[in-house]
Amino acid sequence: MSLTVPAFDLLPATELPITGTEDIFPVGRIFCVGRNYADHVVEMGGDPDREEPFFFTKPANALTQDDVVPYPSHTEDLHHEMELVVAIGPSVAQHGMNISVRDALSHVFGYAAGVDLTRRDLQAEAKKRGRPWDMAKGFDFSCPCSDLRLASDIGHPESGAVKLSVDGELKQDGDLAQQVWKVPEIVANLSTYVTLRPGDLIMTGTPAGVGPLLSGQRVEGEIEGIGQVAFTVAADR
Repeated sequence: MSLTVPAFDLLPATELPITGTEDIFPVGRIFCVGRNYADHVVEMGGDPDREEPFFFTKPANALTQDDVVPYPSHTEDLHHEMELVVAIGPSVAQHGMNISVRDALSHVFGYAAGVDLTRRDLQAEAKKRGRPWDMAKGFDFSCPCSDLRLASDIGHPESGAVKLSVDGELKQDGDLAQQVWKVPEIVANLSTYVTLRPGDLIMTGTPAGVGPLLSGQRVEGEIEGIGQVAFTVAADR
């Protein structure tokens, strides 16, 4: 029997370190929840009423822990969005579809702090034309992220400060308690659209205060009790 071999090697798999261990979390897919804090919905011109959650994606290799993040091409309006990141663990392997709200947290492996970088001008144009958001959200280095903290160590936080500063000036100052859709509801709802798999990450939306980033600026974000993320936007474009 002849064996098939890949025509070429892929880049190494995307991974997140796990705090307090030598283990790594292999990242499969990145799902993102849109407009999950009422004050952010308002600042983006939307209706703050509790509407059904909607999702978009980033490729796994958009995730980065680099200290310097390049300013992306094709935009003059790069924005920051500070977010809680939920990591789905191996227990979901047999139960990834139509997960109940009651069972959802049993499949959460851990949490991290992340930034959803957005080409806001491209997103606005896509909205106006009814086009996908992929190039506004899923570009290279568009997901700076902290190390992962295990749910078995920190539990499942329902509150905690969500902050982001640019060059030392506080821009986003919210709390996990302000989420319109809570983590169990997000996991359950997403599992009605796709079969969740071990290694999936879910970015759970951002509080108000999103805004532009310029080349050379330093970004520092933190979610209380979960993690910190920091990077500099590359000075050259």
